[in-house]
Amino acid sequence: MSAHTIGQRIRELRKLRQLSVRQLALKVSVSVSLIEKLECGDRNPSPALIAQLARALSVGVERLTGQPYTGAETEDPAQAVIPDLRRVLVTYDNPDDLLTPARPLPVLKAEVDHVSRMRRDGHYGPMGPLLPGLISELTHVALGADDEQRRVDAFHQLAVSYRAVNSLAHKMGYHDMSLTAVERVQWAADNSHDELMQATAGYLRAGAMVRLGSYSSARRILTGLIQEVERLAPEQSLPHAHMAVIGSMLLKLAILEVRDGDLEQAQERLAEARWYAQMLPGDSLAYETSFGPTNLRIHEVAVLIDGGDTEQALARLREWGHEQGRDEWEVPEGTVAERASHHHIDVAAAKLTVGDRQGAYSELVRARKLSPTHTRYHPTVRNTAATLVRLDRRQADTVAGFARWAGV
Repeated sequence: MSAHTIGQRIRELRKLRQLSVRQLALKVSVSVSLIEKLECGDRNPSPALIAQLARALSVGVERLTGQPYTGAETEDPAQAVIPDLRRVLVTYDNPDDLLTPARPLPVLKAEVDHVSRMRRDGHYGPMGPLLPGLISELTHVALGADDEQRRVDAFHQLAVSYRAVNSLAHKMGYHDMSLTAVERVQWAADNSHDELMQATAGYLRAGAMVRLGSYSSARRILTGLIQEVERLAPEQSLPHAHMAVIGSMLLKLAILEVRDGDLEQAQERLAEARWYAQMLPGDSLAYETSFGPTNLRIHEVAVLIDGGDTEQALARLREWGHEQGRDEWEVPEGTVAERASHHHIDVAAAKLTVGDRQGAYSELVRARKLSPTHTRYHPTVRNTAATLVRLDRRQADTVAGFARWAGV
């Protein structure tokens, strides 16, 4: 097992900042016993608490999570493409010369659609190597177009491609690179003159703020964007694409509110999102949103878990499971794999909190089956797997093998 867990990093940084356990607890408004449990590995911090601790210790979130995870155990195509992606992010408006002419825009669009599907399913290994060349070609087409429609179409595809870079960088733990990618999404969206794409770029920026714990800034952006998308809709009508974009923003606001300590407001945001989900014919992928009844339920559980009401979250899953004739709710087949795997990762951490170690391990296995790369690089997976190994007196090969696979 790795010599450095998140608890050990918290302890080391606390001592480096010359803070006592009590002083750190006061800074993040938690009990002394919780800090002690975190440092000993008896408890794993929530994403919200990680952001609070990072701010209190004057470090980035990645310093606590240990990201990016590099080394022999994690070498794969998604890691190998990072230098090339940095290059295209830097040369975004003045790209390197192409060795051969860019492919026709319809061909490039088909590849962007393929990349989008891989992004939604967390297939970063095969997706990553496609992105540098694809973005370079689209940039040459966009900047060199002598037809306005061709130009805006190319920029639209560029915005979608840069969003894939953002996802890869964020999930792999290259957070500064992820922030740059978000800026490139905004640049391409602005040049596409697609107002919903511009709103989506703002949504991504707000999401980065939520991860960093900048809740008031993210709240202002999201509430302003919702009003803007409503204004953009035709009079007396709200198209499905607009509903999906607004619904996604409301779900992000729900997570924001619970991480900011306001569970009641988070539930209100979920109720608003539920109205939009009920108005849609099903789960939507408009503007890469992945919004609908399924994602709403996933976020309902996530809000309860983030709010510390783990038992209620698990009870909700059992209640929905009875509707399906199962012991526990199963994410419907066809759900975006990355979103589904994230759900199982959250539930694994929740089950570990209530002492259900076998259930936690089963959830991790489900997440791995759905989206291996996403699961392998998720910090919550590493924290959960490390705790399971420490608590497993039998040192079962199944648990230890999973932990080794995850790089613990």
